[in-house]
Amino acid sequence: MSSRLIRTNLLLLRAMKNVFYIVIISLGLFSCTSKIENTSTPVTDTTRTNINYADGFRVSEYKGFKLVDVVYPYQGATSGYKYLLIPRGATVPEHPADYKIIYTPLTSIACTSTTHIPLLDYLNETDKLTGFTTTDYISSEKMRARVDAGKVQELGKDSGINIELLTVLKPDAVMAYTMSSDYGQFKKIEALGIPVVINAEYLEKHPLGRAEWIKFMALFFNKEKTADSVFQIVESNYRRIQKQAAQVQTRPSVLSGIVYGDTWFLPGGQNYASKILDDAGCHYLWESDSSHGYLELSFESVYDKAHNANLWIGVGNIKSLQELEQADHRYKKFNPFGAKQVYTYDGKKGAKGGSEFLELGYLRPDIILSDLVAIAHPDLLPNDTLYFHKRLE
Repeated sequence: MSSRLIRTNLLLLRAMKNVFYIVIISLGLFSCTSKIENTSTPVTDTTRTNINYADGFRVSEYKGFKLVDVVYPYQGATSGYKYLLIPRGATVPEHPADYKIIYTPLTSIACTSTTHIPLLDYLNETDKLTGFTTTDYISSEKMRARVDAGKVQELGKDSGINIELLTVLKPDAVMAYTMSSDYGQFKKIEALGIPVVINAEYLEKHPLGRAEWIKFMALFFNKEKTADSVFQIVESNYRRIQKQAAQVQTRPSVLSGIVYGDTWFLPGGQNYASKILDDAGCHYLWESDSSHGYLELSFESVYDKAHNANLWIGVGNIKSLQELEQADHRYKKFNPFGAKQVYTYDGKKGAKGGSEFLELGYLRPDIILSDLVAIAHPDLLPNDTLYFHKRLE
């Protein structure tokens, strides 16, 4: 790990430790209002959750409760979900029937995405996770220790949740994600008296927008100050590296993705990946495309546009050039293959094979950006200090 990354992590840990005591002292200072209305008194600016990059959630804070609105729970959603966060023991204010009540701070939580794990770790709430789907995916050393000690219950595979196991575990809440309006499984969970919280961080288009969802998780543990301290360091790192990359005179052309079946999947021009490549001083060959999701193209069309690319970044879980060639011999025709300039983001794995990039990357876009600048502009940052990424041999 590079000395810069070590210093960054030490700063983050120090910030979290200092803020921990401040937050503990501040607990219990909220009084409760009896009704949600325009006359409710908002909290002061010093304790308000400020959202600067994320589009997917909003927070309204009042003396006695918080109203959290997940605006875009899935792609194409026309309505969202609202959560009333009530301090334990306080009176629940009068509210619309579709508002979901959650008592805070949570003492236990079950999660369904590895991206939720770093949020808990960086908030010093690692010990609150009691259930997870497919625990082998977890890479965090702190959380793996809990899994190995039997303190985190396996709740099923992938996003599927075993309702019977959840009934026994009965966490204070389940944090999940959804790709559609299908709320069927979540209704069954809520029928058990366990609230479901939808985390839609994956829809954010800006790298720092995804990282800002640590503030969302923090709301359920009364850890807003800790989240703000962590995010400020990540944002500062990101902006510093971005500023370095903005000074480059040449921008290497970049190809991304690989073929699945007969289709080449790669990020659209307005996708998160395209944005971070641009910030790294790269010319992503599809950056002018207007799509926010992923493009599905033929091999031939990708070859015509990108066979002379300087770099090929993002080849799934391919581990070597030989494996890449075995997957499709036509890949050898691309310039980055012959020049050995093909990179995987899966260079760092957890103890059970989980991807650290897929787990930690949302919260730490500054590390991703550092990797990409080191790959594209080794004169700015040494490329022997890559954290997530690895050059295929």
